[in-house]
Amino acid sequence: MAAAGGGGGGRACFVLGASGETGRALLRELLSRRLFTRVTLIGRRRLSLGEEAAGVEQAVVDFERLGEHAAAFQGHDVGFCCLGTTRAKAGADGFVRVDRDYVAQAAELARAGGCKHFVLQSSQGANAQSRFLYLRVKGEVENLVQAVGFDRCTILRPAVLLCKRQESRPVEWITQQFLGVVAQVCPTAYSVPVETVARAMVASVLQPGTGKVDVLENRAIHELGKAMPQQGT
Repeated sequence: MAAAGGGGGGRACFVLGASGETGRALLRELLSRRLFTRVTLIGRRRLSLGEEAAGVEQAVVDFERLGEHAAAFQGHDVGFCCLGTTRAKAGADGFVRVDRDYVAQAAELARAGGCKHFVLQSSQGANAQSRFLYLRVKGEVENLVQAVGFDRCTILRPAVLLCKRQESRPVEWITQQFLGVVAQVCPTAYSVPVETVARAMVASVLQPGTGKVDVLENRAIHELGKAMPQQGT
């Protein structure tokens, strides 16, 4: 992949969670903007990618033995993390293991491998003291990632993600239809398209941070994502 100048030119990045909705949108952004000379997808299986992703590297890892895959995290300037699952899909213990433990360990390996800037997709309402498991785990992983000591850490807290999922989630589909209508009236209140989140993640790398840790709430994600010109426009 050829670099196209900007803050990412000549550098390398990795993506965790590229098989998810936000991760796929993020990969499309990275490929279309050609900001990094090397893009590595780190996941539990290889993904089938199109010809436009011919230069993308893929590292297959066992997240249960992630420490044995330290080499996969070597030599990246920026790390993007969209890794996550749901309690319905993985159970309570599985959700905690994926969304907190895997992410925290990956962050530690990334920092040891030379990563300077870690960009984490979290959730609106994340709070380590919350009585709700989902929000508590998101708050806990935010704290763990910050404690790793990256030069820069950007945390995005999107509201409900608007997307067309490949897997069937009927209740979520109904919710998205409702929020899609609400978004026409209050576009930054309760939801955000995954494409906007992806653009905001990329934009956070290109713009100077306000401090060592930047936390972007849903409105800020909308603003940053819109400030990043869409490719082809």
